[in-house]
Amino acid sequence: MIKDYMAIINLAENENDIRSLTTNRPIASIPIGSRYRVIDFILSNIVNCGIQNVGIFSASNSRSLTDHVGTGKAWDLNRKIDGLFVFNHGLCDFVNHDSKLLKNNMEYIYRSTSDNVILASSYMVCNMDLAEVVHAHEASGADMTVVYKQTDEADEEFLNCYTLDVDEKTNKLLGVGKNIGFSKKANICMEIFLMKKEKLVELIYKSAHNLNSKSFISFIFNELGNLSINTYKYDGIVLCINTISSYYRSNMKMLTPEVSDKLFRSDRPIYTKIKDEPPTLYVKGCQVQNSLIADGCVIKGKVKNSVIGRYVDIEDDVEIENCIILQNIRIHKGAKLSHVIIDKNVDIEEGTELKGNETFPLVIEKKNLFK
Repeated sequence: MIKDYMAIINLAENENDIRSLTTNRPIASIPIGSRYRVIDFILSNIVNCGIQNVGIFSASNSRSLTDHVGTGKAWDLNRKIDGLFVFNHGLCDFVNHDSKLLKNNMEYIYRSTSDNVILASSYMVCNMDLAEVVHAHEASGADMTVVYKQTDEADEEFLNCYTLDVDEKTNKLLGVGKNIGFSKKANICMEIFLMKKEKLVELIYKSAHNLNSKSFISFIFNELGNLSINTYKYDGIVLCINTISSYYRSNMKMLTPEVSDKLFRSDRPIYTKIKDEPPTLYVKGCQVQNSLIADGCVIKGKVKNSVIGRYVDIEDDVEIENCIILQNIRIHKGAKLSHVIIDKNVDIEEGTELKGNETFPLVIEKKNLFK
């Protein structure tokens, strides 16, 4: 367990390629793995290493996020001292709105008794021992440490993420770029930074003053010439949720033991909001194969290689294969679905046939219950 650290989760994440799922929510609160939300992973990583003071900074559309995290009870963060804090503001018209959001809530940072900060995003899904990162950071003596993942799938995964040029002998950060899918190998920035609180405060004020900075993270990298930045190589499973196709592939990977065993570990559990639903009812004659199914469902048809959220009603003669079905959905008799993502509160009519593919899954957007 680590001490003297607070954590800030900055949700100023690029949603341009995942708009079908983020119209009314940030990436952080998109459902994933049948019963979790994207933010559950970084939030669980933080509390599993002993941090008890966590601030979540969201620019807009944070209703679903605040409903999910609540007082932080699921993560043991509903405390009288420290705990979970959520900050949001509609500053999306500003180019560097996350810097202004951080500056406008500087009192939260000043009031913390911790001397060090972990700054992270939510869209890099992993199960990481942050205590090891802290020890490596403190041993380096650098101003800052940034975590990265080395991949040989950069031509297909982690598109538009920051890439790092690392001195492999000293682990020092030499330069920063963007992954445009040109080459297979790349060091992908996981947007997890460790630094002194006073250094964070200094950078926030400088970034808010600089109207040319596109985001707070881009400003940090622009300060590379003024900072000593160490790097930490993470060797575990990382799933990047920043496009529709990457979201689809990430859920499908969770169906494989190689990925699920490393993401959902008994020694570092992933916590989420408890709903207390009844168990799923598997009606005689149904067929379920290699799928993740949450509580509260009724399964009468066939489900294969799919991820099913809470309160999904799958009627007779329905065939679902390679699909992601979010919560509160009814799929009527005779429907056939393949490579489809269905957002919340949707009814699929009797006999409907919907088909996408692995590269371009078909997305049925969330239905608004109140018009």
